Amino acid sequence: MKTIIEGGTLVNEGSTSCADLILENDRIVAIIPRHTEESDRMISALKSEGCRILPAEGCLIFPGAIDDQVHFREPGLTHKGSIAEGSRAAAAGGVTSFMDMPNVVPPTTTVALLEQKQEIAARTSLVNYAFYLGATRHNLDEIKRADPHTTCGVKAFMGSSTGNMLIDAPDALERLFAESPLLIATHCEDTPTINANLAHYRSIYGEDIPPRCHPLIRSREACLRSSTLAAELARKFGSRLHILHLSTAEEIALLDRGPLPEKQITGEACVHHLWFNDKAYDRQGNLVRWNPAIKNESDRLALLDAVNQGLIDVVATDHAPHTLSEKTGPYTQAASGGPMVQHSLTVMLELAHRGETTYEKVAESMCHAPARLFGIEERGFLRTGYKADLCIVEKREWKVEKSNLLYACGWSPLEGETFHHRVRTTIVNGCIVFDNGTFTEESQGGELLRFSGNRGIKA
Repeated sequence: MKTIIEGGTLVNEGSTSCADLILENDRIVAIIPRHTEESDRMISALKSEGCRILPAEGCLIFPGAIDDQVHFREPGLTHKGSIAEGSRAAAAGGVTSFMDMPNVVPPTTTVALLEQKQEIAARTSLVNYAFYLGATRHNLDEIKRADPHTTCGVKAFMGSSTGNMLIDAPDALERLFAESPLLIATHCEDTPTINANLAHYRSIYGEDIPPRCHPLIRSREACLRSSTLAAELARKFGSRLHILHLSTAEEIALLDRGPLPEKQITGEACVHHLWFNDKAYDRQGNLVRWNPAIKNESDRLALLDAVNQGLIDVVATDHAPHTLSEKTGPYTQAASGGPMVQHSLTVMLELAHRGETTYEKVAESMCHAPARLFGIEERGFLRTGYKADLCIVEKREWKVEKSNLLYACGWSPLEGETFHHRVRTTIVNGCIVFDNGTFTEESQGGELLRFSGNRGIKA
């Protein structure tokens, strides 16, 4: 059966346009500009065939967002969240594809464990999926065995991490950057710097350090020292580097300039670093504690400006749910991270509503650029012949409340915030998976993402 999405405004490839989308099976089969004699005739003929109509008058239609950094906590940590739960929250937020991180239990550091996660997602994920392989000091052979067409990259924790994935030995880092056949995505924070800062504040406050000290402990110096090292290694060995969750103005200078297909070193900003500043610690305490830390307002503005200029390529979430009990208590015991995937597109559209970015830039940084950067096949754009991954957004005021959260952890740092855009409908591979607050019976599940194998090559 064909589906007509009628009356919406498409936000795609740097412009907005009034057009109807025709979907058939899992594809976009036609994009028809409205209100011409020919288009009216075509739409009338399709309606006479009994096509399903999805009215979208007054709505914006975006390609489905592609989140290049989530922590869905499966296997081993499912009291925080799971692939099934996370994928549903993603769908409700207009995110149609995700790339999941390896710091689970056991850590995803072998091809066998990577394939196990793919199998879980094939059974349970409502949206499309891919997984990073985690780098250790000793698993380079596994990294070389990973299929570059189904593995989004290798994650290198160049700072504090769980399990055995902290990779800070100089010889191991050099081998990784010299020999990895996959894009290297890095978490960059310098552990010795953090430990020294923590010791200082512990000497003042004991274990109950005020949350406002978090960006002083996980400091800009810690971030810049580690990300500078990553950039130096990438340039030395010609490796493809993607620096995740940039949090400081200074780190922007490490990224390559120019068209994305020509970049060797790219960067990601996360929505919490674009939304919050350090004043949030006084209001929300550890609920807004992430690693890297939220910094000050000048950093927020610099990061957002870099997104708007295309210096920072991708906007994602670092969705990392913890239970409330894990987030509260003394500073030295509280977990870092928070749930965001249900609200990432909403947050960015609110920034557009405020005039801090544009609809077109939201589509570029959350849909087009991830597809180009990772070489994702047939997704990330509203194009004839591409997979029908998209979302319909209505301009409607609403408030984030516990009653409308879909996170298993049961909380959000955005509770109480009012927004002016709401994801009404999400379509994955041509199937309506979320519509007007409910998951539909039509939901067929996502697919394993496919990559061209040429990182940074034009999608």
